[in-house]
Amino acid sequence: MRGNWLLCDFHIHTKLSDGRVPLKEVIDLYGENGFDAISITDHVYDKHTIKLWQDNNETPPTVWKEDFREYLNLVKKESKRAWDKYRMLVIPGIELSNNHGLYHILAIDVKEYIDPNKDVKSIIADIHAQGAIAIACHPHKKDSEPEMPFMHLWDNVDDYATLFDAWEVANRDDLFNVVSLKKLNYIAGSDFHDPWHLYSWKSLIKSPKNKDAIKEEIHRNKDVAIYLFRKMRAKERRRKRP
Repeated sequence: MRGNWLLCDFHIHTKLSDGRVPLKEVIDLYGENGFDAISITDHVYDKHTIKLWQDNNETPPTVWKEDFREYLNLVKKESKRAWDKYRMLVIPGIELSNNHGLYHILAIDVKEYIDPNKDVKSIIADIHAQGAIAIACHPHKKDSEPEMPFMHLWDNVDDYATLFDAWEVANRDDLFNVVSLKKLNYIAGSDFHDPWHLYSWKSLIKSPKNKDAIKEEIHRNKDVAIYLFRKMRAKERRRKRP
């Protein structure tokens, strides 16, 4: 028996980058809603995008290289609290966000800083060298947004298809049927920035509740499903009380 079906979300942003909810509150929100495993994936932006913010006298919402160790320590501290309080697994991650190159890549179970200015294949190699997994996030056009500029991964899908451990087949409220049609490994994630983003597409993974088993199952991609998580109505909440 490989384990139980785990409710998971591996695409979550906090106030440590451009999210609007502090890390501690994100942990409590997911823990109180019964999640089994999540990954915190704050942005690490490319130098061109950072310069655009700075030229506009804005603070780039990025995890800086010099602050990366502190970022990991903060996530690991909250990971311990999440396990003790909710029995929820929290895996450190980042979203390598190259707006200049038009690609965003999730690194799950990251242990060292990765340069987002590198080309896609080099970034994936760096992710795998750390024992982390690489996920192509929001790889196609969204119905919820008029424009989708980050199309590099899909425009070169035949080159990258099997290099990624998985592709997002669903992101927040959008489904990418093209990922299914290509028979690619898949997961779903909320791309969480605001509290209401909790109620969106999530992943169900049949696995023991430990990060190595979960990473193996994402890569194997046999016991993976997507699930539309919705807020429980007051009537249902009362019915579930003991």
